[in-house]
Amino acid sequence: MTGSISARGAVCDKKAEEIVSRLDYDFSLADKDTAMHSGVIARTIVLDRLTTAWLAAHPGGIVVNIACGLDTRCYRMKGYAHWYNLDLPETMAVRAKLLSESGLISQIAMSAMDNWGDEIKEKTVPVLVIIEGLTVYLSEADVQRIFAVISGRFQKDCTSLSVGHDLRRAT
Repeated sequence: MTGSISARGAVCDKKAEEIVSRLDYDFSLADKDTAMHSGVIARTIVLDRLTTAWLAAHPGGIVVNIACGLDTRCYRMKGYAHWYNLDLPETMAVRAKLLSESGLISQIAMSAMDNWGDEIKEKTVPVLVIIEGLTVYLSEADVQRIFAVISGRFQKDCTSLSVGHDLRRAT
């Protein structure tokens, strides 16, 4: 990881700091929501550790980050052959203005429920699919559609990390 855990327990992420400094947004409300703030930090630390471990076990694998938003995990990780960030077209337009990604990092401007699997160039390498914070906003049918796209495209060597939704309670 090129990011690190600081002495006070938060993630050190220079790319995220760079983005925040360029945004015209009042973050004071988010700063006041300590439960959300702490939850995001904890989730980031856990997923960074899991992603780092997966990449160490699967050198040259690819990562697909579904509903990436302005997530900068791809800049904190090492060891991937290609990293795909996927989100809705309007979100990816904002991301493209703030992060000029090319080479090993690609952007896919599509819904997670669309057939984005065809956009992945690599065919026979291990893949890690990260779904962070999206599924809590979706119906069970939408979540099933995402996993249908994943299983339809990646028949083997696929690991998925999903955070944010308990399907047993889906409506």
